[in-house]
Amino acid sequence: MAAGGDRGGREACGHDSYRSPLASRYASPEMCFLFSDKYKFRTWRQLWLWLAEAEQALGLPITDEQIQEMKSNLDNIDFKMAAEEEKQLRHDVMAHVHTFAHCCPKAAGIIHLGATSCYVGDNTDLIILRNAFDLLLPKLARVISRLADFAKERANLPTLGFTHFQPAQLTTVGKRCCLWIQDLCMDLQNLERVRDELRFRGVKGTTGTQASFLQLFEGDDQKVEQLDKMVTEKAGFKRVFIITGQTYTRKVDIEVLSVLASLGASVHKICTDIRLLANLKEMEEPFEKQQIGSSAMPYKRNPMRSERCCSLARHLMALVTDPLQTASVQWFERTLDDSANRRICLAEAFLTADTVLNTLQNISEGLVVYPKVIERRIRQELPFMATENIIMAMVKAGGNRQDCHEKIRVLSQQAAAVVKQEGGDNDLIERIQADAYFSPIHSQLDHLLDPSSFTGRASQQVQRFLEEEVCPLLKPYESVMKVKAELCL
Repeated sequence: MAAGGDRGGREACGHDSYRSPLASRYASPEMCFLFSDKYKFRTWRQLWLWLAEAEQALGLPITDEQIQEMKSNLDNIDFKMAAEEEKQLRHDVMAHVHTFAHCCPKAAGIIHLGATSCYVGDNTDLIILRNAFDLLLPKLARVISRLADFAKERANLPTLGFTHFQPAQLTTVGKRCCLWIQDLCMDLQNLERVRDELRFRGVKGTTGTQASFLQLFEGDDQKVEQLDKMVTEKAGFKRVFIITGQTYTRKVDIEVLSVLASLGASVHKICTDIRLLANLKEMEEPFEKQQIGSSAMPYKRNPMRSERCCSLARHLMALVTDPLQTASVQWFERTLDDSANRRICLAEAFLTADTVLNTLQNISEGLVVYPKVIERRIRQELPFMATENIIMAMVKAGGNRQDCHEKIRVLSQQAAAVVKQEGGDNDLIERIQADAYFSPIHSQLDHLLDPSSFTGRASQQVQRFLEEEVCPLLKPYESVMKVKAELCL
């Protein structure tokens, strides 16, 4: 992604060469930077420095001057030279060893001492994965926080529930939002778990036996253990793999992309609901003053952001198949057919997750609800739902349950015919008001048809859920809650 770091030696071509839309259109600059060549190769040099510092501390003949020379050139990366070296050597790590050595002539002989390519490659990947999670987690927490505010404000607003996308019992707008929040809370916990369980590959050698380091330290097993521990601590990891082949197990990549794919499923469900509600005109995502919904139909207000989230979420969910297949075909201590695939799927998963979270935060900060539309739809369906309550009230007033049931059945069928065959409004209540049989409860009809009496414990559930489950989960992220979402396009 970095302009000067194209590994095949090609110059950045701007508008006359393909660039991933994830980087050029959607993902945040900070996430793009994490997966850039500059960050990657700078981390390789940092790992070589940490290795040299630890080896020096444990008694190998490495001078302070060599260490200082490496420190001074961590950012002095000649990407053009590295590309030319790789073209000659067909080996990315050795190309950068030579490039680093060129600007560190005194340290040239001790760079990469005892290490294998995966020392820099795999450990850098683990550092990037950890840091990428650290970028995603606050963004996900902010989405949850924005939706929690929305749910709290509308905890008591009745709305028609849907099962099979057919009218069902009433719920509230806030309670429905809590369905979304609950899924995202599970995602937050899963991302935190996988991030915290990441282990460093460490200093392991070509097949994971640490044989080269044991030779360097003349058979001193304790020093090799110390070396592994020291470099792991320098990289900021609490745990290191005891067992590796040449690489860390690719099961780690499955875990990482699985939780991101699960997040994608949550986002897709939420944004699909928003798109359906937009069609019902009950809720809309933000729509900017100058925004155009359609090039042909100027009245259109398409849910473009939600559609983008769904589109990218599908890609995010599909990416998990890559590490599943890669892990399954890693022969013995390692095969190289993981490399090209991982360059694509790991970066794309995080850039995609970053994009959908940025977009969903923008949506959640500007959701618009239309209570009058919701109320009208409730009026269309509520009379049928209220029939059981009407029957019970008639029985309490001295009526016969079976006679009342039959009366309601006949009137309901007549009202349904008006709605379905004539396109009229539901007039069941008017029919009940006009029927003398129901005169004992005519004065109670307004109360029996109060939408809030059909929402059960929805508002109490919202309050308890937000207080007991959501607030504690968001507490570690309080300091970043005020950051607004910014969309690239």
